[in-house]
Amino acid sequence: MFMKVTPWEVSGDIDYEKLIKEFGTEKITDKLLSRIKKHTGELHPYLRRKIVFSHRDLNWVLDEYEKGNKFFLYTGRSPSGPVHIGHLTTWMFTKWLQDKFDVDLWFQFPDEEKFLFKEKLTFEDTANYLKENMLDVIALGFNPKKTKFLIDTKHAGLMYKEACRIAKKITFSTVKAAFGFDNSYNIGQIFYTAMQAVPAILPSAMAGKNIPCLIPYAIDQDPHFRVARDALPKIGYYKPAAIHSVFLPPLTGPGGKMSSSEANAAVCTTDSPEEVRRKVMKYAFSGGRETVEEHRKKGGNPDVDVSY
Repeated sequence: MFMKVTPWEVSGDIDYEKLIKEFGTEKITDKLLSRIKKHTGELHPYLRRKIVFSHRDLNWVLDEYEKGNKFFLYTGRSPSGPVHIGHLTTWMFTKWLQDKFDVDLWFQFPDEEKFLFKEKLTFEDTANYLKENMLDVIALGFNPKKTKFLIDTKHAGLMYKEACRIAKKITFSTVKAAFGFDNSYNIGQIFYTAMQAVPAILPSAMAGKNIPCLIPYAIDQDPHFRVARDALPKIGYYKPAAIHSVFLPPLTGPGGKMSSSEANAAVCTTDSPEEVRRKVMKYAFSGGRETVEEHRKKGGNPDVDVSY
């Protein structure tokens, strides 16, 4: 069974059990769900349905929280196109965490990432997408008193010194092993993961004390934070904890993940109701059986029916 999962490409039939083993994460157990529920009063549907399924050091974060050492949340969006409903999965869960635990959120917009990784993308393009993406994030209703936006090119003065401290502890062999880089990659791509690690320590650096960090993200981003978790203790900070979600598949089939670069396979927040209907009716992969008779006998297969 073919499967490819990197921060920049997800394709094939995704085996999440295999990813847990390959990435070295931990499955969210019923015992851990009960512990979360003790603090939240209820479980988010994503937790109940195992859409959020894996973690790193979540028990430690809860240990610290129970001692009165609140964590902060960190997530983000690299502006390279319109927001689609796959992005909303992580952000809606992040908002729930913010509301239930009453914690700060640092939301990073790394507008240089896709500029570095997409040859034809310009900073003018990312600036246009940035504005629209920020409006989508704001519309989700995060607590404005507890939410801070970081735009990498705008806040480089705040971030760059910490990024250099992190980069000093990451070898080229480490990023090659984590991301599969070869000699064709530019040096900005090699450095970028240090910038992505900065929000995991920035509140601690500003406060002058260590504060636990919890990062919700789709599991394809895990290589960045595996590298960060190795580097950050070397400069005196906690390893960031993580909680992982599965991928929302494209409309066209259950493999891979939804991407705004494939316009007809994604439902975007900028789509009109008519456009959403057109995409679903024309392109959405159905869980229907091979014949009408078989479909009547067995019904549809919701495991592969994307619309369902």
